[in-house]
Amino acid sequence: MKALITQQRDYFNSHTTKELRFRIEQLNKLEFLLKSNEDKLNEAIYADFKKSAFENYVTELALLYHDIKDAKRNLHLWARKKKVPTNLPNFPASSYILPEPLGVCLIIGAWNYPYQLSLAPAVAAIAAGNTVVLKPSELPSRTAQVMADIINANFSSSYFHVVQGGVEETTELLRQKFDKIFFTGSTKVGKIVYKAAAENLTPVTLELGGKSPAFVTKDANLKITAKRMIWAKFLNAGQTCIAPDYVMIDKAVEQKFLELAKQEILNAKYAFEHDNYLQIINDDNLERLEKMLVKEKIYFGGEVDKKTRYFQPTLMKDVTFNDAVMQEEIFGPILPVISYTNIDAAIHEVNQLSKPLSCYVFTGDKNIKKKILTQISFGGGAINEAVMHITNPKLPFGGVGKSGIGAYHGKSGFDCFTHYKSILDKPTWLELPIKYAPYSESKLQWMKRFFRLQ
Repeated sequence: MKALITQQRDYFNSHTTKELRFRIEQLNKLEFLLKSNEDKLNEAIYADFKKSAFENYVTELALLYHDIKDAKRNLHLWARKKKVPTNLPNFPASSYILPEPLGVCLIIGAWNYPYQLSLAPAVAAIAAGNTVVLKPSELPSRTAQVMADIINANFSSSYFHVVQGGVEETTELLRQKFDKIFFTGSTKVGKIVYKAAAENLTPVTLELGGKSPAFVTKDANLKITAKRMIWAKFLNAGQTCIAPDYVMIDKAVEQKFLELAKQEILNAKYAFEHDNYLQIINDDNLERLEKMLVKEKIYFGGEVDKKTRYFQPTLMKDVTFNDAVMQEEIFGPILPVISYTNIDAAIHEVNQLSKPLSCYVFTGDKNIKKKILTQISFGGGAINEAVMHITNPKLPFGGVGKSGIGAYHGKSGFDCFTHYKSILDKPTWLELPIKYAPYSESKLQWMKRFFRLQ
């Protein structure tokens, strides 16, 4: 590990990665490798947890291709020197900001979207001019292997390299000195990464999770709400960090929503053989999800096949904040529904939990929309939609509090892996004596005038 980081640091210090032409060439190469190996990528992710080629493209590869295209199209704008005004005390001079890459970056990916959550940060780091050590999650072992095969065979290890392994390898990586660490995963592991980074004062971006609420008011379009919510919740079998974790719904429309939600599940016909549903990633997570179920509170679903790791899309009703399903992020195909009669009380209950990564508001009431957006702190979200905000690169993606630190995607991804160097450029043909000793009352008055005029 140490030799790899030393090799990458030497390469970064050669300044090769800072050239814009080089960055674009590497992005082109990565795009070509992904497109020419789509069959292998599809086979690997299906072997890991039965993700179909359709869903792999829509939820992973298409987003990566869009990230690469966006970076190539805007890189010259993002990386250029930005002139800013110069204040009067520094006259005559010019002022500007120079973007520069941070250096050697460690990216630790997550298992639930193994390609997108590993390679999207890598795209941003490459666009910003850094070198990259990528550590994908070991849980979907085939996807980790295929990424290693493709990247390590086509990029120099001194520039972009995949390291495979589990806790031991990740721990050893975290002992090294990086210039940036980017982690996607659980809050529990995020704390470990943050602590390790602090030893070297390494800047960190943490993309974590939390219990993301979805509010449904009595004047919401319930048919569209159910359609969009069910799709967002059971996409990837609920193993999505920004999936609606639970529903806060006005008591007046709770039963109607449950009926419509059940019908949407039936209409979707979620099944492995229909290429629209996934296995739970492993036995431990399957068992964890089973323990959240309370038989008498299951409105629909609840069937589990341990042999195939199939967990039926499940709706739970009459749920309270004391139930097991509300004690941690679900990260699976269970949607608890909690009713309210007073929106202010509902907001208060949500605010007792940690700040979530996302929040969704399904309503036709502008006042309630404003109330929820201003009174609940969360990373990002949507109105009358769910999950889809992640597809807009103009919207920074990230959490707040325990749901994360920092953001990326689009220009925000470039910023994530960039230091902005501030420069004052002053000529030598004029030097005013006012700032130099000996000081006097007259100079003091002039100084006051200068600073008042800023």
